[in-house]
Amino acid sequence: MAKGQGKAIAQNRKAYHDFFIEETYEAGIVLQGTEIKSIRAGRVNLKDAYARIHRGEVYVYNMHISPYEQGNRFNHDPVRTRKLLLHRKEINKLIGETQQQGYSLVPVKMYIKNGVAKLLIGLAKGKKKYDKREDLKRKQAKRDIERAMKDRD
Repeated sequence: MAKGQGKAIAQNRKAYHDFFIEETYEAGIVLQGTEIKSIRAGRVNLKDAYARIHRGEVYVYNMHISPYEQGNRFNHDPVRTRKLLLHRKEINKLIGETQQQGYSLVPVKMYIKNGVAKLLIGLAKGKKKYDKREDLKRKQAKRDIERAMKDRD
């Protein structure tokens, strides 16, 4: 539904390698204390993160936000579970779609939009090994074509 806008803080490139991203949703994040300062400093890792629906609410797990250096005792747990803010209609739609076999929610990109941290989550279907190989072949062919066109000029 949503397109990622704003300055990208972190991207999960592995998500596009391991999954077919069919639909994306823009979600706000409930943060504590100094987490927003760490996010603005770009100290976020989405590599192993995933989202799950629990009791009608969406949560993101394993998203690493490094502790803020000047934060002393008010720092947070780096990999704590964080609640995502979505509209009820979107959550209900996601509940129905993630119950299908092979679908999951994967954080794709984190960015700041109008001073607020947003997380772009994608409805993803897992790729098989042969799908990954096909994508690599397609990317390599595209690179070769671009290189050949550049050399012609």
